[in-house]
Amino acid sequence: MTPTATADYISKWHKELAIFSRIKPLIIMEGNVLDSYQYPVDGSMPKGSILRLSHYLHYYFKDMGYQNIAFYDSLRGFYNVCEEGYLERFAALVSCAASQGFIRAEFKGNRGDTAPAIVRRALSQNEQATVIVMDFASRYISTPDNMDQNEVDSFTVLLQSSLDASEVRTEENGILKNLLIMITNKANDIPAWFYLQNPNVKIITLSSPTKEEREVLIKGANFPSFFASEVYAEDSAYYEEHPDELAKIQDRFVALTEGFSFTEINGLRRLCKNERIRIRDLCDIVDLYKYGIRENPWRSLDLEKIRKGKEHFERRVKGQDYAITKTLDVVKRAITGMSGLQGSSHTRPKGVLFFAGPTGTGKTETAKTLAELLFGDESCCKRFDMSEYGQSHSDQKLLGAPPGYVGYEAGGQLTNAVKKNPFSILLFDEIEKAHPLILDKFLQILEDGRMTDGKGNTVYFSETIIIFTSNLGIFTPDERGGREANVTSDMSYREMSERVRSAIEDYFKLQLGRPEILNRIGENIVVFDYIRPEVAGQILSAQVDKIIANLMTEKKIKLVISKVAMSTLKKEVLKNLSNGGRGIGNVVENLLINPLSRYLFDNGIFERAKVTIEGIDLSGDLPSLNCKCE
Repeated sequence: MTPTATADYISKWHKELAIFSRIKPLIIMEGNVLDSYQYPVDGSMPKGSILRLSHYLHYYFKDMGYQNIAFYDSLRGFYNVCEEGYLERFAALVSCAASQGFIRAEFKGNRGDTAPAIVRRALSQNEQATVIVMDFASRYISTPDNMDQNEVDSFTVLLQSSLDASEVRTEENGILKNLLIMITNKANDIPAWFYLQNPNVKIITLSSPTKEEREVLIKGANFPSFFASEVYAEDSAYYEEHPDELAKIQDRFVALTEGFSFTEINGLRRLCKNERIRIRDLCDIVDLYKYGIRENPWRSLDLEKIRKGKEHFERRVKGQDYAITKTLDVVKRAITGMSGLQGSSHTRPKGVLFFAGPTGTGKTETAKTLAELLFGDESCCKRFDMSEYGQSHSDQKLLGAPPGYVGYEAGGQLTNAVKKNPFSILLFDEIEKAHPLILDKFLQILEDGRMTDGKGNTVYFSETIIIFTSNLGIFTPDERGGREANVTSDMSYREMSERVRSAIEDYFKLQLGRPEILNRIGENIVVFDYIRPEVAGQILSAQVDKIIANLMTEKKIKLVISKVAMSTLKKEVLKNLSNGGRGIGNVVENLLINPLSRYLFDNGIFERAKVTIEGIDLSGDLPSLNCKCE
């Protein structure tokens, strides 16, 4: 089978190198410099070869016609391990002795030839076209902000060498400029004065592979190498006849590997071959690489249970039909693979919800119920109280401190939780209380679906559902700096919902000045309704029924509550519904649980009995029960 054809693609940094290596004597390469790269043209190496950057540069400059190609780092000195003969030719050019494959030279020092001095000799001569690649340049000095004089002198010699670099006329390739290339993690790891306002310098940034580069890798000649030879032979006949299906698999793989380095994708290739993955299951290898599993829980959900999900929710969350339906819509979209279809990213979270509305209306309970529905355990709902993250440094507590800072090895509370269980519901309670810096981090998570923790590990959020809760819009500031009610239980749900939504938009757009966060949440703002009187009765009945059931299960005590007692409970519950379900629970605790516990203890009733509550007496300082025990 011939792999799906794809157009030739040459990376931006390669094009920049081709342009500026002919006109600039000093090139600084920064960014993703520890990665491997796919050689894009036929030359000294076959097109499509996967090479480390140093090897890539060797063959690139060899193909350009350079006679001398030497590498340097502060541990080994000068060397060239790509091909034989190059080091010896370079040693003769600079009049130095090579021993055991290296020319030893310190970056700074007072003994013998230093590396900058050798570089100056090599670049100033005009007999042989020469390029010197100084690798790991970030490690030559401890800090660019506090250099000793020897370090300053060494970089000054390098700067002079680039300014004095000669041009060499070659028979086959015309005039070539002697070049100094420095490879560094970040340009500011070397002194700023070395490159700022220097017209002879070009800084080239290497980024993670683009979509086009990943397509070249997966749709080009390397595609068969992802599979064991016999597996590929067995599967190829089918996809020869169904090229559209193969293209869909490849496109999804390209999307799922967004942000991956070539080294990581090459690791996927080896893992895919070792695990004897079939072509149809190619994308499963991404889950295996990210999470260490092949069976993604999202693909083994009980679909019949989810079809009846509304009934499941209504047993725990009362009077929130709109919120339940909206929540289930997000789940169904994730299951059917429709999440993010309008965008370009396949790595975003499975879904995002913003639960707003009065306190005690079931926002947290809905999140827990969703976790139980999807993963069979409400502990898969990881709750973070954002009032604990109100300081500017709180992002370190959540995501991990940077390397070198106290406690960085412990990681962050959020990143640790997701690494432990990547298939979960992430609940961020009262998001408006978080520091704005944390909201910036959330924006990255919502957009890219990944975050790098303090230890440099990438944490993926693409298998989570993220839920924010907020009380925004319930109260608004008045002229005296206090709070006044923006919505009340007397309003219809439509009016209340519109007022809350408008207040949330004003908060993100006007108060925070971060409309992009609101845009990423989109239409997934779910406003929970007030607990209306008819719903309050349902919640009261559900709580009482739970008490009755638990007493029977745990103590074998049969509890009977008369209509009169229930009427008293309901009357007290309806007096104040401003605290929602929590307020109802407080009434049940005060009027039923506490006096019942007192009655059972005082009368020595600990198991196997029938207790009938005939009434509730509210005339004393403490509520009491009129009970009969059998």
